[in-house]
Amino acid sequence: MSWHLSSVAMLAKALEAKAVSSAELASHFLARIQAGGRWNAFLDVNPALTMEQAANADRIRAAGKAGKLTGIPLAHKDVFVTRGWKSTAASKMLLGYQSPFDAAVVERLGMPSEQNPDGAGMVCLGKVNMDEFAMGSSNENSAFGPVLNPWNPACVAGGSSGGSAAAVAAGLAPIATGTDTGGSIRQPAALCGLTGIKPSYGRVSRYGMIAYASSLDQAGPIGKTAEDCALLLSAMSHHDPRDSTSLADSGEDYGRYLNTTWDASAAAAKPLTGLRVGLPVEFFSEGLADGVAKSVREGANQLQALGATLVEVSLPKTKLSIPVYYVLAPAEASSNLSRFDGVRYGHRTNEYRDLSEMYKKSRTEGFGTEVKRRILIGSYVLSHGYYDAYYLQAQRIRRIIAADFQTAFGKCDLILGPVTPDVAWKFGEKSNDPLQMYLADIYTLSTNLAGLPAMSVPCGFSQDLPIGMQLIGNYFSEARLLQVAHQFQQATDWHLRQPSEVL
Repeated sequence: MSWHLSSVAMLAKALEAKAVSSAELASHFLARIQAGGRWNAFLDVNPALTMEQAANADRIRAAGKAGKLTGIPLAHKDVFVTRGWKSTAASKMLLGYQSPFDAAVVERLGMPSEQNPDGAGMVCLGKVNMDEFAMGSSNENSAFGPVLNPWNPACVAGGSSGGSAAAVAAGLAPIATGTDTGGSIRQPAALCGLTGIKPSYGRVSRYGMIAYASSLDQAGPIGKTAEDCALLLSAMSHHDPRDSTSLADSGEDYGRYLNTTWDASAAAAKPLTGLRVGLPVEFFSEGLADGVAKSVREGANQLQALGATLVEVSLPKTKLSIPVYYVLAPAEASSNLSRFDGVRYGHRTNEYRDLSEMYKKSRTEGFGTEVKRRILIGSYVLSHGYYDAYYLQAQRIRRIIAADFQTAFGKCDLILGPVTPDVAWKFGEKSNDPLQMYLADIYTLSTNLAGLPAMSVPCGFSQDLPIGMQLIGNYFSEARLLQVAHQFQQATDWHLRQPSEVL
């Protein structure tokens, strides 16, 4: 049975109907992971522990206590600490590290227990590859090698959640967790033909998530459909007192609008009547590939056919999001990664003469090139004499970028644009030019700076590679974003297409 072609919602129905057991599903996906090593999507698997969890899920179901997601397999991005699997953030700095506790996201999705009564009962297949410490746009920065794109193995899978996206696109896992600091869920989802959502900042607890830039990081799901993402996000989101940025009102059913019309008066044939979709002029200008622009505009036209109204809006500070992001994120990264010094955490060099040399050699050997680059940038902008000129100025512009979105939302209910300027690029094409690599995130960075929810939805192909359409909502509008994406996916089949090797 081709269970790997099924959505999470379909697998849940099959489990409920007893057409398959959790153990059979886990065994099926473990076999595919073993055979799919060429994608380099997984960094660590533990078949014995996976099968133990699957057997536990089957016992819960037999006892009549199963929830919607009980027994569904998933993969976790290696940025979440996880008991039983290595937690490395794809860095030599944490080579072989095993956490004594689970991250909040892992707890929420994992097996229920006396200590974790709210666990969704999902079965962990293992940890997936990523850019080192989530720093990158292509997944070429992993200490354990790049992830290959299942649509074309000569191309990148996107970063930093490239392993999560490749695992789902290659049929190695039905769904995966990811994190998004500047587009790291939406960008790989777009390049691999998947659906991914970054919720509002604070919706999902960051407890146990290895930090990159704390004011920007947010966890979310990458799956085949908007319905699957709604199921997983509903299970992930909750208030967590261990995370001071966790929202007090987080935790809701994000799928409650999926099969409803935008407003009560809308006809069934025009379910999005009343929806106003904003198209930012800055998102459809210089630098956007023709094939991507054509597909995204056709996606907007499809929403119009479903009853939505298209309106032109402006986000005039979009270009400033790149310099602002690459001041603020490295500044926070340089602080967060200071703990990895070979004493408190992380790799320690074998040979050193004194404490100073031990610090230098441990960090030199443990961190990769991109991480070192961002630590240096962050240390520079935070240094005496430059803090006001760079860091404080960037914080001021961040507020202006957020205000631009609120002005735009005065004219529309959500904003639509591309996720990336082009389709997946070839390995090495941008890795020697950091500025070119950073430009790949130009349409995604601003929503992280503003803390808004946004998602990527498959909307076409160019050069035989998938294209993602980005939907950006106002704060806490995840359920409405997922509703629009679901209605779009009921009318199109872009999300159903599979790489040829997966069939």
